[in-house]
Amino acid sequence: MYGPAQIAGYLALVVTPAALLFGAVRAPTDPPIGLLSVQFGVVLAGTVVAAMERHRLWTLDTGGWEFDATGFDRTDAVDALAVPAAAVLTYGLSVHADLGPVLASALVGLIVGLGFPRIDGAAYCGSFVGMASPAVFPSLEGVALAGLVSGLAFVATAESFGGFGGKYGTLALFGCLSAVFLTDVDYAAGRSLEWGLAPAIGAVAVVAAVATVSLRTRGGMSSVVSSAAVGVVAGVGFPPVLPELGPTLAAVAFCASFVGMSSAERLETTGQVAGAGLVCGLVYLAVAPALAGAGGKLGTTAFVSCLALAGALELTAVARSSVGRFAASQ
Repeated sequence: MYGPAQIAGYLALVVTPAALLFGAVRAPTDPPIGLLSVQFGVVLAGTVVAAMERHRLWTLDTGGWEFDATGFDRTDAVDALAVPAAAVLTYGLSVHADLGPVLASALVGLIVGLGFPRIDGAAYCGSFVGMASPAVFPSLEGVALAGLVSGLAFVATAESFGGFGGKYGTLALFGCLSAVFLTDVDYAAGRSLEWGLAPAIGAVAVVAAVATVSLRTRGGMSSVVSSAAVGVVAGVGFPPVLPELGPTLAAVAFCASFVGMSSAERLETTGQVAGAGLVCGLVYLAVAPALAGAGGKLGTTAFVSCLALAGALELTAVARSSVGRFAASQ
């Protein structure tokens, strides 16, 4: 059913969030117990969804793994190249044009989503790579390498975890982690956020996630355009109004907008989107000091939050079913 490239792509989408959460645990900070509990809950619920996705994608009805000889076609090549191209463009806007990572990525997503919808997903993925800090990639070569790896992963994961918001950012972080490893550079110095910011961050995350899904379902916008629009508004609005906290809230809003990109098959109701948005805000706090400066971290935060909520819903459904069967047997 799936070839080696697709299997590797699935593993990339599983290992990358784990690396982010593990990095948060190993960060040289003293996180409150509440944040450690968030990470544990996310891992538990997310593991359920990862196992379900593996079962959905791969079958063992022939006694072993089934492999498909699907090739790498021209469409795949265009997508794979669009990722590093958007990464380099976003990095230039963020660092050299001094727009900052959130606004630069959101603008690239908005422009491509409106003007080049055929490659909007791949380009949006690349824009997350371009959010990397110059402290990690001081030159375009490192960004281009990360983008190339992410582009190949983008093609390999076309069928894996479809419909979960934050998938593109997870692929971007995978590319950045790979480039960091290959070029032997260091991550930027990370810092924790105060737990007292949780109410503000949670509220912004919920509003941004719901606003994104509303733009998509009621406004008729594509997933990329709706998320990018929220990112532009947040990137332009928050920093001038709140000079100290504004950049953080803009990043939170952009992060949670990826939750709102989830399909109705994954998060069925607005309430579920809001719940995943709240989880996203808490995970954002928990992973703040980890893998600092790597592009795609915001998307991975949204991805694990969506997996966590979907896993929690699945566990709840199983528990209710078990209770119902037990009650019926009495």
